[in-house]
Amino acid sequence: MALRTIQYRTQGTCCALMNVVLDDDKIYDVEFVGGCPGNLKGIRELLKGMDIDNVIEKFKGITCGSKPTSCPDQLSQCLVEYKKQTQSQIAK
Repeated sequence: MALRTIQYRTQGTCCALMNVVLDDDKIYDVEFVGGCPGNLKGIRELLKGMDIDNVIEKFKGITCGSKPTSCPDQLSQCLVEYKKQTQSQIAK
């Protein structure tokens, strides 16, 4: 098991920061700083063990009220960015 932690500053959400812990291509844990505590605790528990591609597929484009994004959407953007960075490192 090789855990890797990503810190992601969100944009346009009540949650200001996400700390995402990955175990290869699976979510090991995620911490949301700010936002709706009950909802984000529930999302956190559901995410544990999920494949990051599955999370991206399910969360991408979710909005919150009149906002063009949401905490789940920001998490998907974080994971897409992570995948791009990892793939570019592998290509080198």
